Amino acid sequence: MESFTYEVAAEQAKTRLDVFLTDQCEDLSRSHVQKLIEDGNVRVNEKLCKANHKLKVGEIVEIQIPPATELKIEAENIPLDIYYEDRDVVVVNKPRGMVVHPAEGNTSGTLVNALLYHCEDLSGINGVMRPGIVHRLDKDTSGLIMVAKNDNSHQSLAQQLKDRTVTRRYQALVHHNIKKDVGMINAPIGRDPRDRQRMAVIERNSKPAITHFTVLERFGDYTLIECRLETGRTHQIRVHMSYIGFPLVGDPKYGPAKAHFNLNGQLLHAKILGFKHPTTGQYLEFQSPLPEVFQEVLQRLKGYDL
Repeated sequence: MESFTYEVAAEQAKTRLDVFLTDQCEDLSRSHVQKLIEDGNVRVNEKLCKANHKLKVGEIVEIQIPPATELKIEAENIPLDIYYEDRDVVVVNKPRGMVVHPAEGNTSGTLVNALLYHCEDLSGINGVMRPGIVHRLDKDTSGLIMVAKNDNSHQSLAQQLKDRTVTRRYQALVHHNIKKDVGMINAPIGRDPRDRQRMAVIERNSKPAITHFTVLERFGDYTLIECRLETGRTHQIRVHMSYIGFPLVGDPKYGPAKAHFNLNGQLLHAKILGFKHPTTGQYLEFQSPLPEVFQEVLQRLKGYDL
């Protein structure tokens, strides 16, 4: 059983206990934290408290996290669009609507289920739920993702991501007309304190996030852009573009309440992925075309009959 202890700082005073721990323990959801509190695994100054307990400066919060019950993840014969593969790494073009890895309540139909069927070996660094997964794409974000087939490859690719040497270029369709041809968004991202299912640009309990964008084409009240990431925060492009007033078309979390073009999910595609091969050191770069639904929307905006 893991145990962690935190002291409440001045700026954290009057924060709910469950919110405080969710901010401190990034890998735990608020519902998980609340369950741990309910089960008596959290103490404040050595006393049990409720989730809505308002913390005071200097209080000591201790949380014990029991070992997770490992779920059995089944290999599934799901077709994969493979762009590259050798004994160290595989590059897959992920379709819109596919979740990258299993989680509680969703243990089938994911990219990991498909990879387990396709590959004999995947790196085990991220555990049974996320074998081989070095970085992620949101469910409705399509495009290229690299997967490690052994631990050495995983460590190399993860270090490249940390060093910001991996090439990652995305295309997105956003609302409104971006007048500048290029721009950079340098704004920290953390969990939205009002909605734990969302991320937001906030100063407290956040991490640095930098997105560069270039306008590719304008369509009146819509703009096609290319984004280059320096950092890889959760929902980074979606949060940053919404923050500056140009939310992604189809984005249910950060875009308009009314869906445009009858879309179910944002128009965001990981188009270009480049990295140094973990073993040979050779630079590899791949490109994938926009998915059909993305192309159809662009054709409509250009005035072509479909």
